[in-house]
Amino acid sequence: MPDYVATLIEDVKAKNPAEPEFHQAVEEVVESLALVLQRRPEFRTAKMIERMVEPERVILFRVPWVDDQGVVQVNRGFRIEMNSAIGPYKGGLRFHPSVTLGMLKFLAFEQVFKNALTTLPMGGGKGGSDFDPKGKSDGEVMRFCQSFMTELFRHIGPDTDVPAGDIGVGGREIGFLFGQYKRLTNQFAGVLTGKGMNWGGSLIRPEATGYGAVYFAAEMLATRGETLEGKTCLVSGSGNVAQYTAEKLIELGAKPVTMSDSSGYIYDEAGIDRGKLDFVMALKNERRGRIQEYADTYPSGVYTSLAEEPERGTDPLWRHPADCAFPSATQNEINAQDAQHLLDGGVYLISEGANMPTTPDGVELILDAGILYGPGKAANAGGVAVSGLEMSQNSMRLRWSRDEVDQKLHGIIEEHPQTVSGGERGVRDAGQLRERRQHRRLPQGRRCHARSGRGVADTFGRPETGTVLRISESRSPPAPRRSSGRSTPRSCWRCSCAWRRRPDESAAPRKRRRPLPSGWCP
Repeated sequence: MPDYVATLIEDVKAKNPAEPEFHQAVEEVVESLALVLQRRPEFRTAKMIERMVEPERVILFRVPWVDDQGVVQVNRGFRIEMNSAIGPYKGGLRFHPSVTLGMLKFLAFEQVFKNALTTLPMGGGKGGSDFDPKGKSDGEVMRFCQSFMTELFRHIGPDTDVPAGDIGVGGREIGFLFGQYKRLTNQFAGVLTGKGMNWGGSLIRPEATGYGAVYFAAEMLATRGETLEGKTCLVSGSGNVAQYTAEKLIELGAKPVTMSDSSGYIYDEAGIDRGKLDFVMALKNERRGRIQEYADTYPSGVYTSLAEEPERGTDPLWRHPADCAFPSATQNEINAQDAQHLLDGGVYLISEGANMPTTPDGVELILDAGILYGPGKAANAGGVAVSGLEMSQNSMRLRWSRDEVDQKLHGIIEEHPQTVSGGERGVRDAGQLRERRQHRRLPQGRRCHARSGRGVADTFGRPETGTVLRISESRSPPAPRRSSGRSTPRSCWRCSCAWRRRPDESAAPRKRRRPLPSGWCP
């Protein structure tokens, strides 16, 4: 099996040269699934992984537009339609100079698994352009978005491909894109998510990714009988995800102390409160300024420029003492050195708001330390979850209240597998991956639903009731034995649920096609 995995990874690298982010994403997933592939040879025969790493469709096009000086500019546009096995392609659009084909393939590949974990019928995709909206006027951004959609509109649709926002694509850009789509097609359809409330958007959508990362962190802490109240938290980034991560942390009684952008970061030992966060939101969303202005306004804030940082290759933001960390900026922002700084600073919970923000070396350090760890595929799925809810509202021509959408988001996050390294409910030991299905803890005598659930790793499709996030060797159940007629105090051996045998169940067992070993739930 190691030969099969190694050969597959080498083939991916040979077919997709100069795409390191995509190579990293595929390598992480394939190595995690090694035991699945060993136990399920039909997956190898059917070339399941080989089919998943190849996009169903790659769209590359030019985007000419005219700037305010009347000069024609040309950018590249992309759309990666990765996998539509369980629903229409779903994933954001990113406008940033760093956008390349390999980066978008990595994001689309991650999106496939993230969308499946929400249990909503959505496939995976990603798109964008190397256009940089920073420093551009509203007119220039509008002309670019109109040119971009003039080509993209023929490839998307409410039942085909539903883009959303990402880095560099906020409410302004989504508005320009949707307006052009409506003009070209003469249809008012739910073809984009993240729209404004007056034209088909959903409440909680801008907040969803940040809120979801915090909800996931709260669920992890609950496994240890703790809450976020009073916790000191490091947050990277100052965009949409970071802003609403900080907002929900403040609401739940935690104290965020950092925020950052590409130029540097601020550290406020007194904590970022509601008033300070409102300043950051106005600074970033309206004035489009730099985070350094926070330190100029609030004396308690200390600004550190990354350009002046003597130890390059690490981010000093992660050196501050804290309890929790929420990387919410971009991919690979935490390397092995940064991970060690987090552990040395007392951080014992990491919930990833960005896509793949931790390098493989950093992940191994975190897992070996046994702290609470929520990887991005699960922890930051709140955004796409509410995008799916927005699609549902558009299809039904309904609008749900803020509380109703927030409740549904919280419910989706609660249904996610609880990805915890170490502790009583750890799902991954160092060097191994353990099979664990997520399901509700049931009262005594109730039937466990995990047996009927189809897991992501089992089917590569939509999980019905239970989901499998991590797979590994786990201890085998005891040898089958005849029931002694007494009630057994053990929990279910098959899925570790809270089922207990009722006294009357041993005396008068229900008819089954075949007997179950004692200690297994019915």
